[in-house]
Amino acid sequence: MTDRDGGTSEWRTIARHAGTVLVGQLAVMAFGVTDTIVAGRYAEGALAALSVGSAIFISVYVSLMGVLQALLPIWAELHGGGRTAEVGRSVRQSLYLCGFTIVLGMAVLLHPDALMRWTGVPGAMQDEVGRYLSVLAFGLPPALLFRLFSTLNQSLGKPKLVTWLQIASLGLKLPLSVWLCFGGAGMPALGLVGCGWATLVVNWAMLACALVLLRQGAFYRSFRFWQRIEPPDWRQLGQFLRLGGPGGLAVLVEVTSFTLMALFIARLGTAAAAAHQIASNLTAVAYMMPLSLSIATSARVSYWLGAGEPARARLACRKGFELATVMALLFATGMVLGRHWLAGAYSPNPAVAALAASLLIATAGYHVADVLQTLCVFVLRCYRVTVLPLLIYCALLWGVGLGGSYLLAYHGLGPWPAMQSPLAFWLMSAAALAFTAALFLALLWRTVRKTTIGIR
Repeated sequence: MTDRDGGTSEWRTIARHAGTVLVGQLAVMAFGVTDTIVAGRYAEGALAALSVGSAIFISVYVSLMGVLQALLPIWAELHGGGRTAEVGRSVRQSLYLCGFTIVLGMAVLLHPDALMRWTGVPGAMQDEVGRYLSVLAFGLPPALLFRLFSTLNQSLGKPKLVTWLQIASLGLKLPLSVWLCFGGAGMPALGLVGCGWATLVVNWAMLACALVLLRQGAFYRSFRFWQRIEPPDWRQLGQFLRLGGPGGLAVLVEVTSFTLMALFIARLGTAAAAAHQIASNLTAVAYMMPLSLSIATSARVSYWLGAGEPARARLACRKGFELATVMALLFATGMVLGRHWLAGAYSPNPAVAALAASLLIATAGYHVADVLQTLCVFVLRCYRVTVLPLLIYCALLWGVGLGGSYLLAYHGLGPWPAMQSPLAFWLMSAAALAFTAALFLALLWRTVRKTTIGIR
């Protein structure tokens, strides 16, 4: 097979895998879109409270999810090397890690008061946000266990089952959110908390289906997942933590640099918080594209590294970046051209829609940088490079992005006076993310080049 044929094959494999993952991820993201639209139609205050509540929940969930998602290269390498029995044992060991993330995440969600006071969330919002998060806390265990199931399937190149479950769950989530939020048929209107209950029910239903498939699916039998779980293997768990620890912390920094904006913006009032929620929700939906491509690309890179073919791994990496660049430009263009229609679809309030439309111009630039840096991080994990990306994230996303945003919004920055607008947060965060992407690209080029030279 020629290099050109191999490139075409990798391009198709990555595109097919990423497309399948993307459909499922969009179905899950539709949970947030559903809640945003339902809360926005219920009350402007509910939408503002959702902005704060979802920011806290996403910070917790996605950070812990990052720890579990970082296991993908390990399982993909074992699969590429044909070590089937080791995959099953490794998955059982990962349950110890997953249990720890569940306990940690629930503790934070059940006690968010200190965080809300530190970020200056108005007292009028805090009670409703707290009740919303207390419900979501009990939906976190099934969400993280299902993420483990999803990561396993992605590492084995079999994402379709996960996608079908995610699509089916949306069919349950949409009517439940509407019913529990607005009430009816004997159910009182629960408002924003009703959206939380709908998420909890759906998460447990998805986990139940995943367990049935894992138990009965013919594809999984050779891995022998259902053997008695072994005592903790500290060497294996140490390997998990060396990869998942920095990976999870990096995701924590990245996500909180994004979600903490909502908490700082809340003090600007409900209109600003609601407009920011629209922009952040659309950005999160757009993020599903680079996330899907990154999962697919890293699975292929790790597979070829496990099979002892680093040249094929480098080819898969290049094809992943080609796809990601094209899709990033398409998404960003659509966000700019359709900004007024998109904002109006979320909120009937003209002031909120107009402010949200202006934010979407900045979010388009944010998205392009986000695509490139996300793919870099996932592929760097395949080469076990995790600590330096974490340090870069801390310096740029927290220091320049979030810190600079706060200064520009409320105190002024250099020659620019205080903007008193959520636009300050999006502009500074986009600039910080662009610089991060540039550094990650240089680091990835150096890492792959060094690996290639080492095998000559």
